[in-house]
Amino acid sequence: MMAQSGNAPTGPAAGEFASAKEVRAQIAAMEAEMKPGQGFAWRPLVRDGARVAAIEIWKKPGRPAVHQAEAEYAIVLEGAGTLISGGTLLAPVTRRADLIEGDRIEGGTTRPLGPGDVVLLPAGMPHWFGITGDRLVLLGTKLPAR
Repeated sequence: MMAQSGNAPTGPAAGEFASAKEVRAQIAAMEAEMKPGQGFAWRPLVRDGARVAAIEIWKKPGRPAVHQAEAEYAIVLEGAGTLISGGTLLAPVTRRADLIEGDRIEGGTTRPLGPGDVVLLPAGMPHWFGITGDRLVLLGTKLPAR
């Protein structure tokens, strides 16, 4: 038998749980706050110290990227897009210690993305998210490389 507490905190402030209703509310709030022409928004949803699962709203594609020390895990919540992963990142530029961006990916694998799709990109793998509808909404987190 599992014990239950009537005083357990609820919602994102609890640090470990967000209901589907709360996720939808966060997405709606983020979209309302986005300025015209803004292509990307990111907001932490739940966290455990330095680890965070965040909502990402893409309205425009970003640049192809590599995270050398972290794998990237994402679930498509809403919208539609394209993932190109693998291959070679061309014209790489280090933007931050955890981010290398490039002009394009050569020789990668292209996959369509839609609600319910799950992505796990190993550390060091070039990747790019394209937008094929009005937006692509992801729930993502970074995982330390093994």
